[in-house]
Amino acid sequence: MRSTRFPVRAFLFLFCSVLIGAALAAQQEPAFRGGIRTVAFSIFDNNKKQELTLFANDIQPITVVMLLDRSGSMVGNFQLVEEAAEQFVAAMLPSDKARIGSFSNRIQVDPMDFTSKHDELLKILRTDLQEEGPTPLWNAVNVGITDLLHEQGRRVVLVFTDGMDAPMNFRNNNSSLKDVMKRAEEEDVMIYAIGLASSMGGHGGGPSTGSGRGGGFPRGGGGFPGGGFGGRGGFGGGRPPSGVSDHPDEGLPKLATATGGGYFELTSTADLASTFQRVANELHHQYALGFTPTSLDNKMHTLEVKLDATGATIRARKSYLARVER
Repeated sequence: MRSTRFPVRAFLFLFCSVLIGAALAAQQEPAFRGGIRTVAFSIFDNNKKQELTLFANDIQPITVVMLLDRSGSMVGNFQLVEEAAEQFVAAMLPSDKARIGSFSNRIQVDPMDFTSKHDELLKILRTDLQEEGPTPLWNAVNVGITDLLHEQGRRVVLVFTDGMDAPMNFRNNNSSLKDVMKRAEEEDVMIYAIGLASSMGGHGGGPSTGSGRGGGFPRGGGGFPGGGFGGRGGFGGGRPPSGVSDHPDEGLPKLATATGGGYFELTSTADLASTFQRVANELHHQYALGFTPTSLDNKMHTLEVKLDATGATIRARKSYLARVER
């Protein structure tokens, strides 16, 4: 008699954030209201409505790889970023785990194993980050995804940068935005990104010219930006002409939106600490939804989550790989 073994992914988990008032004016930050009232969700798999078999809004543990840009243009803000990242560590719960990395001349992630020990993570932030160098942004995100592959539950890459993807060896074996987006979608890894911009073409640390922008609302235009030197955030921190809008890599909001994460663009370092705290708060107050896929065909399926609430915006992954595990 043949025994039947059900594949691990026969049941699909989906984590999503609910933002209330996301359509308000740009200068007014959307307020996160997850987990405080009953919300009716609908899930569509390849445009077919699915029966919701799991719903939870309790605090969920996270496993995160935090990646910090150490490019030449960030030198004057290194300490501010480190202190802001400490706020994320301080908000970690006992069941959360993390590793902390920096990307520059290489991609370095410490410690060897994920840890919940705040003192160990704070030591890395204060003593083990790299000196300035180029900006291998997509290579770093790819390493973060790899580090999470054997972890369970909600897996997150949190990346901070002020520039464009600009690896030192930009012609050889580098990951592209398209590469990391495909991999993150297939492996169910959420990407959260904090970008530091400057409207005057400086180093991003001057007076604020606008407020932080909630994730999941990318700017118009722009395809998949290429690598190489020349963009701000590369080795030596090249800058555009004065008065030209200067933004982090346009791929960041695309990647965050596709994977159900969030993108926060700032124009002042004064908002860094509160934004790292905000990301931690959102991750701890996501809804967990689940359904049983009707087809495991080893293909990418589109996902759509709808919400029976006015004035609300959902951040949830847009697709999943319907594969049968070996």
